Amino acid sequence: MADRRTTRRRTTVAVLTATFAGLAGLTPAPAGAHPGHEPAPVPADQSPFQKVTLNDRPGEPMSLAVLPDLRVLHTARTGQVRINDPRTGLNPLAADVPIYQHDEEGLQGVAIDPDFRRNNWVYLYYSPPGSTPVDDPDTPDVNEGDAPVTGTQADWDRFRGVLRLSRFKLRGNTLDLRTEQRIIDVPVDRGICCHVGGQIDFDSRGNLYLSTGDDTNPFESDGYTPLDDRPGRNPAFDARRSSGNTNDLRGKLLRIRVRPGGGYTIPRGNLFAPGTPRTRPEIYAMGLRNPFRFDVDPRTDRVYLADYSPDADHPDPERGPAGHGRWMVIDEPGNYGWPFCVTPDMPYRDYDFATETSGPAFDCAAPVNDSRHNTGRRVLPPVEQPEVYYSYDESPQFPELDAEGGIGPMAGPAYDWSARNRSRVKWPRQFEGKPLFYEWTRDYIKAFTLTHGEVTRIEDVAPDIVFDNPMDMEFGPDGALYLLEYGTGYFAELPEAQLARIDWTRGNRTPVPVVAADTEAGLAPLTVRFSSAGTADADGDALRYAWDFDADGRIDSRAQNPSFTYTENGVYEATLIVTDATGRRAWASVRIVVGNTIPVVTLTAEPAGGTFQFGDVVTYTVTVQDDAPVDCARVTVAYVLGHDEHGHPLSSTAGCSGTIQTFVDTGHAGASNLRGVFVASYTDEPEGGLPPLSGSDEVVLVPTAPMPMG
Repeated sequence: MADRRTTRRRTTVAVLTATFAGLAGLTPAPAGAHPGHEPAPVPADQSPFQKVTLNDRPGEPMSLAVLPDLRVLHTARTGQVRINDPRTGLNPLAADVPIYQHDEEGLQGVAIDPDFRRNNWVYLYYSPPGSTPVDDPDTPDVNEGDAPVTGTQADWDRFRGVLRLSRFKLRGNTLDLRTEQRIIDVPVDRGICCHVGGQIDFDSRGNLYLSTGDDTNPFESDGYTPLDDRPGRNPAFDARRSSGNTNDLRGKLLRIRVRPGGGYTIPRGNLFAPGTPRTRPEIYAMGLRNPFRFDVDPRTDRVYLADYSPDADHPDPERGPAGHGRWMVIDEPGNYGWPFCVTPDMPYRDYDFATETSGPAFDCAAPVNDSRHNTGRRVLPPVEQPEVYYSYDESPQFPELDAEGGIGPMAGPAYDWSARNRSRVKWPRQFEGKPLFYEWTRDYIKAFTLTHGEVTRIEDVAPDIVFDNPMDMEFGPDGALYLLEYGTGYFAELPEAQLARIDWTRGNRTPVPVVAADTEAGLAPLTVRFSSAGTADADGDALRYAWDFDADGRIDSRAQNPSFTYTENGVYEATLIVTDATGRRAWASVRIVVGNTIPVVTLTAEPAGGTFQFGDVVTYTVTVQDDAPVDCARVTVAYVLGHDEHGHPLSSTAGCSGTIQTFVDTGHAGASNLRGVFVASYTDEPEGGLPPLSGSDEVVLVPTAPMPMG
């Protein structure tokens, strides 16, 4: 294994996007395919692919897990766990997990136990509330929930928290939070952005893998590597304390074995053996920035992992390479370089933030971590070679990756085809064994062909289907691909967000229902006019319509566009079932809340003088119309740096009025298409057991001139 890995490290393509002083490297040819041994290409005609929506109100979607009976658990960052039930088409709330929420923190990954049929364990990775400071709405000019940028150790200690991996019993469609068994806590620095990725998966031997982000603020490093360990500076600006630290769990792929009563043991074969000084034995792979998505191939136990890119869109001879997204095949422990190197031949340069001077390029064969925050080994393992890496421009070695948008690499599963699977929607055999790669910012899915561990072909998957910020995916027992889409926007439930299934149809296609209501909340008696406008069938079949207005399992109407009057307070899932001539059917629903109204939120955000530049103080006012008295303490306003198709949450505050100091992000200095995004939201607190309802409003400010280079 070691010899093969060394060979791969030396022979995999290492093309630089540019040559610059102190960072130039050789450019060997890509590993070639072996004639007669390469898997067959994917079908040229992919028109049988069809997207079937399962839930178009998933909250702010984060992760999913498909159960053996084809129910689908899916999480929202705000703490909700929903479960799609294919027998009813409904998406009831399985749990509402109490969480700490600031910047990217909240509820992250979800997975099921390999022995789920017997034990019903569901795993969640989330931010428990703890005692972390939060914003006080009575002090609109101060955000107590933001960790200070400069201060003392006592200041940082107030914001120490954890991300927690626990498991819970699923009973029916309810995740019982009282059954929690804690597995592992990952210490983090709260109150400051970013990178808390947390995917969960298992290998064939029952080992649990957990990916963790570097928990480091990238916004004052000019888009290059964050190494700022100046005295008095928040440690969150130094990724050497986390990703580059052999004694820290952040910026890693962890591999553990869950104990029967909770907690864990260490399997053999991790990067550091238990007892090795200044190391954590849980670490399987290190040197990762934000490994947001990975998947373990169930046939080979290979880990397909993607790591997010820094923001610099060009190389700098004084700092290092441009930002690169990476995809790697991890089949043995290793160090993947962050924050010292992108690849073995692409180092960053050491940079002194106190003097603003550059030192030598890091030695990728033996990186040295000399940070004042490093609690681990000083000399690190050699940097491993990723199989695929790419920057903002068209990749000379992987031109199939379509250089449109930012860099948001996501590693998906490899399809495991089975002749015994009689499903009508399973994918064809040509996709077998090909790991999927999807791009959050570029909105596509690709299939990678691996030959002797090297990527030898990259092919489009479902090119005619529109994907909107694909967030997570997993193949189900039926051989179809289940997919979460985030939608276009920032840190909210967005109109395009959905849980969907990607079928390979054989013969007739499933009809596509569309449901709308003229009102989704109000006081009783509430008359609602429903519409099925837009419902379609690709085969032109005659459709039958059936409505269940109160989710009691009985059909209330067979009209296409009926009305119904609700006389009692409650929450109702009004569901439309559409069936074609062959018996294929699909569901769509809309939630109706009777006894409460949706708050109407209006946000005004204005800089002094009417123009906007980063660094300005923005004054905001929020007005809320609701059927109950408005509590300004429940108003939140988030400040997000919008960049291309994604956003970075930089701060949040509470109250109906106040000011926000816009963040001068040197990491995006000189970048185009930057925006200051302000999102106001209000959630009411109704009586009588009714669910709280939320309203939001958004203001986008465009700078009048490009942001100057830092």
